[in-house]
Amino acid sequence: MANEYRSGKTFRYFFIITAVIIAIASVWVTNSLVNKLKEEERKKIEIWAESVTLLYSQTLLETTNTDESDNENQLYSKLISNYDVLLSKLTEGNVTIPVIVTNDSGNVLDHRNIKVPEQNPDKYLKKKVEKFAKNHNRIEMKLDEDFQYVYYEDSSVLKQLQTFPFIQLTVVFIFIIISFLALNSTQKAEQNRVWVGLSKETAHQLGTPISSLMAWVEYLKGKKIDPKLLNEIDKDVQRLKTIAERFSKIGSNPDPENVNLHLAVSNAVEYMGRRISSKVSIFIHFPEEAIYVLMNESLFGWIIENLVKNAVDAMDGQGEISISAQDRGQKVFLDISDTGKGIPKSKFDAVFHPGYTTKQRGWGLGLSLVKRIIESYHKGKIYVYKSELGIGTTFRIELKKLAEK
Repeated sequence: MANEYRSGKTFRYFFIITAVIIAIASVWVTNSLVNKLKEEERKKIEIWAESVTLLYSQTLLETTNTDESDNENQLYSKLISNYDVLLSKLTEGNVTIPVIVTNDSGNVLDHRNIKVPEQNPDKYLKKKVEKFAKNHNRIEMKLDEDFQYVYYEDSSVLKQLQTFPFIQLTVVFIFIIISFLALNSTQKAEQNRVWVGLSKETAHQLGTPISSLMAWVEYLKGKKIDPKLLNEIDKDVQRLKTIAERFSKIGSNPDPENVNLHLAVSNAVEYMGRRISSKVSIFIHFPEEAIYVLMNESLFGWIIENLVKNAVDAMDGQGEISISAQDRGQKVFLDISDTGKGIPKSKFDAVFHPGYTTKQRGWGLGLSLVKRIIESYHKGKIYVYKSELGIGTTFRIELKKLAEK
């Protein structure tokens, strides 16, 4: 059973690790594509800058040769006018990449694909230039004896691609979580059906022989048989009847009652005390004032019997078991301690999983059943409160307290 539990746990880890590897590989591929697109955008801007430089030179040559009679100021005006037209046409060809062109003094000459506010546009563009300069190296353009600089930012499409890996990773992890929860929910539902079906069938199978035994006991009472012997037989038959009733209540909603916790624990311990090794001592420590909790006493007795039996097994039939209760206002803490082998901290949760056991002949269902009864029928909790290897273990049960009767 322990091997089956470990194999199931290994499958879950394998599923998670595989999903994580797929997610990381997907993000890595997407990032590679983003980096390639980023490099292509830079090349586009560089080609754009080189084109502006070449066209400027051509414009300068054409303007100079147009009319030699024009004075220098007129030539310069024509040059600037033609250059502005060319620059505007080039920048209009870029519809996705935000671009700002500045001169040596840092003044903005042109910009594209940037939404500029009506108030303080120059200040806004200068801040944009500073931001662009942090993310990308500027591209230099030499126009005759002057220099101009191109600053740019990633396009909106590239920005979306940069965020896509994170969105993709989030979606993948959500898928993993949903799949994992669905798998756990399916397994838990299947376990519940197995529990209920097994319990009902066990109760049904026990019903006929118990009825027959009860009839035989009544028949033997009329014969000359030692009354003490008949009394012990009757107790065992009644015990079988109680066990059958417990199994029949699994899967149903047994009505809880307001029960004295000390009395319920004492009854369960009294039964177990007659059937365990004489080398095991059981001590019960309860406050003087009675503590009442809402419970099904029959099922709760099953809990105590299971925990005491596990403690006896952990101590190899020799040691001490201590059961104590603490009144904490709205809650009651019931601690069951032993002086057994102890449980490793890594196994504190695992011991309650169906199929987990360290016994060669165990089914690993006892503590799982205990947890189910406490959580489903008593709305409480059970956990390993503390444990040390070679010293012992303390299980703690939390129950809701009711007012004193």
